[in-house]
Amino acid sequence: MSAIVSKVGVMVMDIGVPIRELGKVECGALIERVNTLDPQVWDLCDIRQKKYDIHRHTKSIVMIFSEGWPDIRLARYPGWDVLAKFAMPIIEKVVAANYKPGGAIIRAMVANLVKGGMIEEHYDAAPSFAVGHRIHVPLCTNADVTFTIDGDPYKLEVGKAYELNNLVDHGVVNEGVEDRYHLIFDYVPPQPKMTKV
Repeated sequence: MSAIVSKVGVMVMDIGVPIRELGKVECGALIERVNTLDPQVWDLCDIRQKKYDIHRHTKSIVMIFSEGWPDIRLARYPGWDVLAKFAMPIIEKVVAANYKPGGAIIRAMVANLVKGGMIEEHYDAAPSFAVGHRIHVPLCTNADVTFTIDGDPYKLEVGKAYELNNLVDHGVVNEGVEDRYHLIFDYVPPQPKMTKV
């Protein structure tokens, strides 16, 4: 388990648009790894489903998750041993290409919205979302998945990274016949008094 403690000043990270494309990413190895996992791996951690009712139609392989604010405590979850070898190189490349170095990944997971499921429209109110960047990398999707952000529908493509403005209303519907899963992570840029432990 690793931890990071930070004292973060108030600085809102509104990206000014509903969604921003960050470019193509090579995620074939992670997709292959996820596709060959024992289905029970999706049930190793249900922290998101227990904490947030809107995620009741989802399953997650959680690698990193944070608690507390402004003193953040990060923990590695069971998904770290399962996916980090494949996911972290993608995360590191996206961060290096798009953001100021020296910050921290405070959440990382592969999240599955099951076929026929939905995540109702909501905005992410936790204080950490106001200073971080929420990144989605679609790994498996279908034509009947619609991501709605600030009232507009979007179709996200496999093999591209996107920054989502999660300070505005957003939701997802999977009306397809297969599950939809994304690599999702939150990057917090360097903050005043941020220290790694």
